[in-house]
Amino acid sequence: MKITIKDINEFYNPSSKGHGIDHITRVYKNALRIAETEECDLEVVKAAALLHDIARHVDESDISGPCHAEEGAKMAAEILEDYDYTKEQKENIIHCIRVHRYSTRLDAKTIEAKIIQDADRLDALGAIIVARVFAKVGAEKLEMHDPDNPPGDYSGAAGSKTGINHFYEKILKIKPETFGTKKGQELALKRYEFVKEFLEQFLKEWNCEV
Repeated sequence: MKITIKDINEFYNPSSKGHGIDHITRVYKNALRIAETEECDLEVVKAAALLHDIARHVDESDISGPCHAEEGAKMAAEILEDYDYTKEQKENIIHCIRVHRYSTRLDAKTIEAKIIQDADRLDALGAIIVARVFAKVGAEKLEMHDPDNPPGDYSGAAGSKTGINHFYEKILKIKPETFGTKKGQELALKRYEFVKEFLEQFLKEWNCEV
């Protein structure tokens, strides 16, 4: 028996800040798109995509607490005991989860881990991330933009002070060339350009230039 999306619903809060089951579904689908272009273990990719954020609530409940990727890897090790994967597959799935987080900059040592990193980071680009950032702005009652509060160095724990700052402090640093697969880079390029164009237009409108 392999893990399915029905098995992991309980781990994902619908009100999660951009990391609910909709995020998991997109990461899963993008991981499969990328996997089609690589020689990989598809069962590992599927399971890792479904499980990669199972401990996301750790970050959201305590931003100074444990890393959700590390905690998720521990949780996955226990969950996978109930499913039909080989020892090597389980180790690979756990590795994929442990290294998927962009902020930790951990190296993906398997092609499956590279696929999961790329699929997760794709969801941090494009129109989706614009919506996710401003949903977070609303939820946390942050300012959209404050010209007197310029972007600084991003800290995952402290977070960005405005929505626009978050794009400059983190999102624009997720450059297409940093993706680990050719397909991931190709998909990322279009989304990255969209974010750049959005920011250019936003600032022009903010300054009443257009």
